[in-house]
Amino acid sequence: MSPAAELERALHYPLADQLPPPGGVIEVAPGIKWLRIALPFALNHINIWLLRDRVDGRDGWSVVDTCIDRPESRAAWEQIFATALDGLPILRVLVTHMHPDHVGLAHWLCERWSAPGHECRLWMSAADYQTARYACEVVNSFGGERLAEYFRGHGMTGPGDLEQIRARKGYYHGLVPAVPPCYARLMDGADITIDGWSWRCIAGYGHSVEHIALYCEARGILISGDMVLPRISTNVSVYEMEPEADPLTQFLDSIDRFLPLPEDALVLPSHGKPFRGLHTRIGQLHDHHRDRLAEVMQAARQRPVCAYDVLPVLFKRELDLHQTTFALGETVAHLHRLWCGGSLRRARDKQDIWRFEPV
Repeated sequence: MSPAAELERALHYPLADQLPPPGGVIEVAPGIKWLRIALPFALNHINIWLLRDRVDGRDGWSVVDTCIDRPESRAAWEQIFATALDGLPILRVLVTHMHPDHVGLAHWLCERWSAPGHECRLWMSAADYQTARYACEVVNSFGGERLAEYFRGHGMTGPGDLEQIRARKGYYHGLVPAVPPCYARLMDGADITIDGWSWRCIAGYGHSVEHIALYCEARGILISGDMVLPRISTNVSVYEMEPEADPLTQFLDSIDRFLPLPEDALVLPSHGKPFRGLHTRIGQLHDHHRDRLAEVMQAARQRPVCAYDVLPVLFKRELDLHQTTFALGETVAHLHRLWCGGSLRRARDKQDIWRFEPV
């Protein structure tokens, strides 16, 4: 049995291998429906949660996350509107964080379901809302000259790869063409009432600026967003806007904030299947990053390394350029945890590339 399969066996999947059908839903708990919309990436889907709700005397649904904006995603939502809402409207849109697969269709859903006397409002953390607005409106978001130069400084020197990065100027805007002009703020520790149930906001850091998970203590249900995923490790990256960041330390500290929750809480993740075994999964994630950090240190002991040198150490499969941008950012995050923690030092070499070696 593969190591990945062994890790999966330690978790419990209450729905086994059931998945929502295309354009359909599965009820995972009374008043909570699971839909799954395809993504055109290696990570090929996002989970979206429909929560029965009542706002200002109106019955309907609150939505958690939205998918990217493309015709296929809108078509999938139209099927949901026709078959899964029990004839009720969407009342508000909650977004865990600013990445395109989570916020991309928030503007469309809010516009689609606003009505006289009721505005379908976006609910989101302040930091991720402002970051999404910025990334949507500037030209060189998640691409362009600054990102190409940043990656070159971490060892990506292939002219073809760098030119593709330079040309990818409108990446975020292409998936998130607009963000609602106003929002309601989700804050760490705050409670939001959904259909009479209290859901506590739990902020997390490292994956995005201010990710919000939602926990209903009375029901033992955690909507974990991307902070705790059952099969894959969450992407944690350093990019050009905050080039000295240490997001991996932030992420590992953040997932420990879920440890006071019950081990058997029902976890509703953004990717993968609903599961139980929260503490077990948190331990697996710590083990994963501990092992990857050890591999990075071993590579650095052999010679001063840049992030591009370490990339194949952490990611042993073949990567396309889209995947490489995430993988290189995550490689820098591992190097930075060791650098900020005092195990590595860094300096620029004669080619102006950052190289890391043991202290």
